[in-house]
Amino acid sequence: MEYKYPFVSVILPTYNEEKYIKCCIQSLINQTYPLEYMEWIIIDGNSTDRTRDIINEFIDYYPIKLIMNFERKTPISLNMGIKASKGQYIIRFDAHASFPIDYIDKCVRCLKDTSAENVGGWIETRAEGFIGKSIAKMLSSKFGVGASSFRVEKKSGYVDTVPFGAFKREVFDDIGFFNEELLRSEDNDINARIKENGGKVFISEEIHSTYYCRDTIFAVLKQGLQNGNALFWTMRVNPRAMKIRHFIPFLFLLSIVFLPLICFAFPVASWVLKMELVCYFLLDFYYSFVEGDRKQGFVTVWLFFLFHISYGIGSFLGLVNIKIY
Repeated sequence: MEYKYPFVSVILPTYNEEKYIKCCIQSLINQTYPLEYMEWIIIDGNSTDRTRDIINEFIDYYPIKLIMNFERKTPISLNMGIKASKGQYIIRFDAHASFPIDYIDKCVRCLKDTSAENVGGWIETRAEGFIGKSIAKMLSSKFGVGASSFRVEKKSGYVDTVPFGAFKREVFDDIGFFNEELLRSEDNDINARIKENGGKVFISEEIHSTYYCRDTIFAVLKQGLQNGNALFWTMRVNPRAMKIRHFIPFLFLLSIVFLPLICFAFPVASWVLKMELVCYFLLDFYYSFVEGDRKQGFVTVWLFFLFHISYGIGSFLGLVNIKIY
């Protein structure tokens, strides 16, 4: 049977992505999906590096539309791209990622073959250097990021959220656009709203991408702090967007701070704290040295702890209305 190609709009927000943008655009160029059935809308947040110069190297030869977003916020960039698009399907790309040649084709087929309004796949996390590769291991571990299925396993099925979603256009007519109050967790929010509206989100093991994570300890801890900070801000906007796993680093931080304070009044608190820390570091050592790479284990064993604490601190600051992103 002949396969009809629906028109696809690729939405790509950027800000200071000179290190990665060329690889991302090259993965678009290499797509098996016909160029005449695509448009690539790049929304740049007024980059101060060579990002736009690199984009302009391709703009005369490929279906690229470059839009400026001087507010720099990702949800605003996404909404600008969607409003400027004309595709039947809208696929979000990320400048920190690269995509196999059949990525768009598989996303379109999955949207046609399932009853889902948004589809996506699993991601392989990579980085350069010993520290960067250790960070990638941490971000690909169940102990590091919890039951984030698209990061830690390959599977197909209906889920709560997917990365780099491929949406049916009518989704945005039905539920509105990305929430511009949320500078993080905008994907969680829109997928929660899709499900609240009776729609479905589907992850396919046939769809995958490669994500290039932060490659310094400072950068990934800053990311953890900001992601944690978004927790309670997102909860205020849409409580259903966040799951129990998102609160675990915050609860862990509270326990190791407050349990020692009540040990004198409640001796059982000391026992609870000791058991908690023993269990935590047993899991830490297991995922660092047994399931993880032994050479990198001496780094990841500390990364797990520091990342969880930074996420917990960010969550606490969000709880008391301090925004840090």
